[in-house]
Amino acid sequence: MAGLPKDPMILFSVLNTKLRDFYPSLDALCEDMDEDKQAILQTMSSVGFRYDAERNMFV
Repeated sequence: MAGLPKDPMILFSVLNTKLRDFYPSLDALCEDMDEDKQAILQTMSSVGFRYDAERNMFV
């Protein structure tokens, strides 16, 4: 996650903003930003968030 914040709570905010404003899915965000989807999911899961594909956001 070189281009994204390391702090999970800031990451939560940044991801949801980017998903809302720029990307139709987490896959699209990861592909465009060259990020590891599994690493993001693991980091977010470690603080209690999961990706909801239907809503295109972490909840």
